[in-house]
Amino acid sequence: MTYIPAETRYDSMRYNRCGRSGIKLPAVSLGLWHNFGGVDRLENARAMAWRAFDLGITHFDLANNYGPPYGSAEETFGQILNKDLRPFRDELIISSKAGWDMWPGPYGDFGSRKYLVASLDQSLKRMGLEYVDIFYHHRPDPETPMEETMGALDFIVRSGRALYAGISSYSAKQTHQAVRILNELGTPLLIHQPSYNMFDRWIEGGLLDVLAEEGSGCIVFSPLAQGLLTGRYLDHIPDDSRAAKPDTFLSREDVSQEVVGKVRRLNEIARQRGQSMAQMSIAWDLRNPIVTSALIGASRPEQIEDAVGALQNLEFSSEELSAIEAILAD
Repeated sequence: MTYIPAETRYDSMRYNRCGRSGIKLPAVSLGLWHNFGGVDRLENARAMAWRAFDLGITHFDLANNYGPPYGSAEETFGQILNKDLRPFRDELIISSKAGWDMWPGPYGDFGSRKYLVASLDQSLKRMGLEYVDIFYHHRPDPETPMEETMGALDFIVRSGRALYAGISSYSAKQTHQAVRILNELGTPLLIHQPSYNMFDRWIEGGLLDVLAEEGSGCIVFSPLAQGLLTGRYLDHIPDDSRAAKPDTFLSREDVSQEVVGKVRRLNEIARQRGQSMAQMSIAWDLRNPIVTSALIGASRPEQIEDAVGALQNLEFSSEELSAIEAILAD
């Protein structure tokens, strides 16, 4: 079957300026952390990529070790590109990352120049690309000098392997240092990718201020707190849910009665707004003008449709925001 994208794909998606750059990102982007690995069904992955693009999602976010197994999400996306999206490459923003463990030995982890350059070369081969649009250092490295890591990002951009440089999970202080080094090298920091949601608000403690001051964009991952900020766990833990599976970032213990109680109260506010719990959570992240995009994951196309539906109501009244704050503080 030949994929033909919807002609209306740009009609309703909101595109936000990424810091002070020339790039705009969709307010909702699709991450391939889960459900695009070698253990997952290719046809379902294709269906999700199709639906995302049809809805105006132009940004697909990967990393070297997404799968499982490691590397397989990039291989899956490479197949989707070859089968479906190759004619539309110039309409896409494709990103990848390196910084977590990828292969054995001392050169397959953290932030050395050798690891970052070698990893991206492997990623490009897996995806069948000449370049990625954004390449991130995936996490701070406490042992490698920041100058080496940022120098590697600068080299990667200057060598044509990536168009823009990004970082992920850096603190406010680390981000300020990274920006300074990259500016001196002549490769500005396009974007930061931190975690952010109602239950995880660390970026409000200074990082957002740094990004605003430096003119860098912000794309937040885990806007739904690994699924906690949806209606999925209000009654029980479904057998096919992330919390029910081993070796995930959400455990059964995370789905506590206290958390579920807060989500139940938040869900009532969402209902009054005419939104699902997931939609309100995404809208809440996007209420801050420094947040360029919310990076969602999905296991089926309908979840992508629901997430994009959040854009129909991004405004919060002061009463709604106060009620949300009261629930979270309780």
